[in-house]
Amino acid sequence: MAGSLVSHLLLLTSVLALTRAQTAVDTVFYPSGSGVCTTLSDPNETFLLANFTTAFKYFGRTYTQVYVNNNGLLTFKKELPESSPIVFPSNGNEDYIAPLWSDLDDVGLGTYCYQQYSNGNVLDRATQDINQYFPNKGFVASWVFVATWDTTSTDQSTTITVQVVLISSGGFSFILMNYGTCSVITYQVQAGFDTIGSTNFFVIPNSSDGQTIPNLKSSSNIGTPGRWAFVVNKGTVNTVGLHLHLSSISNLTDSGNVQVILDKVKQKLVSNGLPSNIQLNLKKVLKKP
Repeated sequence: MAGSLVSHLLLLTSVLALTRAQTAVDTVFYPSGSGVCTTLSDPNETFLLANFTTAFKYFGRTYTQVYVNNNGLLTFKKELPESSPIVFPSNGNEDYIAPLWSDLDDVGLGTYCYQQYSNGNVLDRATQDINQYFPNKGFVASWVFVATWDTTSTDQSTTITVQVVLISSGGFSFILMNYGTCSVITYQVQAGFDTIGSTNFFVIPNSSDGQTIPNLKSSSNIGTPGRWAFVVNKGTVNTVGLHLHLSSISNLTDSGNVQVILDKVKQKLVSNGLPSNIQLNLKKVLKKP
């Protein structure tokens, strides 16, 4: 009986650990498994060509398609499924987005997938995330592209789960790099992004050595463990001037009363079609004698 109780406790502990691990992944990972997928177990280097439903701007260049390579890499001009990563900055003639560029198909069995969205809850989530990480832009996502690589060795001793999310609207473009479990591997690795001529590039710390990549699950540049976020094309912040003639029994020079008025104005603007995340700021209040 005691042995049976211990075994049940161990099983329960294992289940709870797996649940916590899955929950951690779910908090940063976007859905993509229902999109276009293929296996990583193919002995030949492979790739998927995705045609964007909305053009994506990357550091001033506009792309309508992307190659989702089996090695944890996105390229725009041509496929590049070779497993050995180029060290950033490459000073080359290609734009790279590399959540984890390595020999992922030799780790074991697995899949890589992509999915894109132009409506629904995923856009709401992207809007919320970007406004949290990059406030004061009034950003509303209109398009999201998600690519995920998920592989594990046959004995489940090695697991690699990474994802990149492209988000855009109104000239703004962002990328999120999401990391689940990244086991130690003996292959060369590289994570970050690079551009033509390396005019813009970034290497995520602990991503240039297969021995240190487990740290990716807990590292971040925006305070969310397992996620790195970047602006890769700067749009314009829309600013609208609004002149109002108000009469009120309240003292409009009082900040609290002013906020009440602004909230009512915002409700009216939203009801007429403006996005709900618009921000109103009062520049000056004139008090009539």
